[in-house]
Amino acid sequence: MTNLDHLVIGASTVKEGVSYIKSVLNVDIPPGGKHSQMGTENHVMKLGNNTFLEVIAIDYGAVPPPFPRWFGLDDPFVREELKRSPRLLTWVINTDNLSAIRQKSKLELGNPVKLSRGDLEWSFSTPEDGHLLAGGMVPYVIQWHNRQSHPSERMEDKHCRLVNLEIHHPSPVWLKSILSSMEALSHVTIKPLPTESTPFLLGRILTPQGIVTLQSNHLIKY
Repeated sequence: MTNLDHLVIGASTVKEGVSYIKSVLNVDIPPGGKHSQMGTENHVMKLGNNTFLEVIAIDYGAVPPPFPRWFGLDDPFVREELKRSPRLLTWVINTDNLSAIRQKSKLELGNPVKLSRGDLEWSFSTPEDGHLLAGGMVPYVIQWHNRQSHPSERMEDKHCRLVNLEIHHPSPVWLKSILSSMEALSHVTIKPLPTESTPFLLGRILTPQGIVTLQSNHLIKY
């Protein structure tokens, strides 16, 4: 069993990411912290139903890790795209059995990395080269450890709620097969695109001002 865990907004710097969220959602997304093992930092806020929104960027004040950072943040293509604007990068699902999901998945998800920050402990499956899975259309998988409740429960509530998540893709049958093997298909709506079209991710957020759409803006590299 899996659940939708969070949406990931990538940015060149967290300052730019925070400004982006302010401009599109009209809220100040609070600081989360630093990931010393990954050389990144984030801001987070709850989106309801045990989900949250994350803004993540390279922590330029930290010692770079001896391997590529997660979420494709060391990919030259991704870096160039994020210089233009922060954007929706990908999504993450959670499970109580990361090993089982990795074995079932028809797409190689990478080896689990054990991470921690404060009293939070989790395992995160990421490829060795840190690339986005299927250009961000396939989710990463996280397993939270030693938790009585989801971490989003203690995040600040800015009164924004995730309405739905869509993936627009020219190979919907292939994508459905991958997501089904990961037990992730029920979390998204897949919409077909014409052949040769560029896939993209779209999330709708209900804010106090109305529904706002976050989109990957065709940030894809195959």
